[in-house]
Amino acid sequence: MRSRSRRQIYVHSVLDAYRQTPGTFGQLRQADRRLAGTLYDRGVPLQTIDDALTLVTARRTFRPSDAPPLDPIATLHYLLPVIQELQTKPPIPGYIDYLRSRLDRRDNPRTANHHQLS
Repeated sequence: MRSRSRRQIYVHSVLDAYRQTPGTFGQLRQADRRLAGTLYDRGVPLQTIDDALTLVTARRTFRPSDAPPLDPIATLHYLLPVIQELQTKPPIPGYIDYLRSRLDRRDNPRTANHHQLS
């Protein structure tokens, strides 16, 4: 049996986490696979991807109750601006953990069964 490369493991981890994130279609496209590989090639840490997924989930969850419903996230590319935001302007220490705990309290499946990507 051939062992998987670090790149393959990274891509699988990113795609699995994305697919399980609430608010996504839960299906993967070839473009999502290519982007996950590109993120690996660019050296984006798995923790940054995980933090971006948490931030997106929180922003979509904690909206005003009278706000119109959002369409599901159709592609991993949706995360690119959030990843860039986290890289250029990291949140204060503890903020992402705070969001995770708030999501946990809402019984959100993404964080109730949250496993770090690393």
